[in-house]
Amino acid sequence: MKSNIILIGMAGSGKSTVGVLAAKFLAYDFVDTDLVLQRQEGKILQAIIDNYGLDYFKFAEERALLGLKLHSDENPDIPPAVIATGGSAIYYDKAMQQLKKNGICVWLSLPFEEVNRRIGNLYTRGIAMETGMTLEDVYNERLPLYEKYADLRVDSAGSPEATADLIMQGLKGLIQE
Repeated sequence: MKSNIILIGMAGSGKSTVGVLAAKFLAYDFVDTDLVLQRQEGKILQAIIDNYGLDYFKFAEERALLGLKLHSDENPDIPPAVIATGGSAIYYDKAMQQLKKNGICVWLSLPFEEVNRRIGNLYTRGIAMETGMTLEDVYNERLPLYEKYADLRVDSAGSPEATADLIMQGLKGLIQE
């Protein structure tokens, strides 16, 4: 049964904010994998990158994703959840395949200009990006990966409520009642 809802997209696309609203609409649990990672490491995202480097951050992020205990045929007693992933979750094929096995992957899509406007201070946000890359480089690198994993693409340029409503419309018929 594919019942979890996995939100993917760039930082600033609204995964955490919209995810809470979608979870309320569906009466699902809500999981923010950035918070799971921070709890696992005992540091905020940017501090993990600053203190241990990007390679360690990616290792820790993948470990956090693979360690999620979510609703599935094997875990039917765990309630279904809306999962807001970090923007870089799409770099980990094994983790994404595991999430998609028991869920519907929704890409919250935004044009680059809107991502750039929403992010604010790029260097305190905890974005997994190689030295020398710009935010636009990261955006362009990730687009084909978001497309690869998305079962549903939703424009998240509107309000969080409007975006959550678009998700609900797109999910009709995809979730087993």
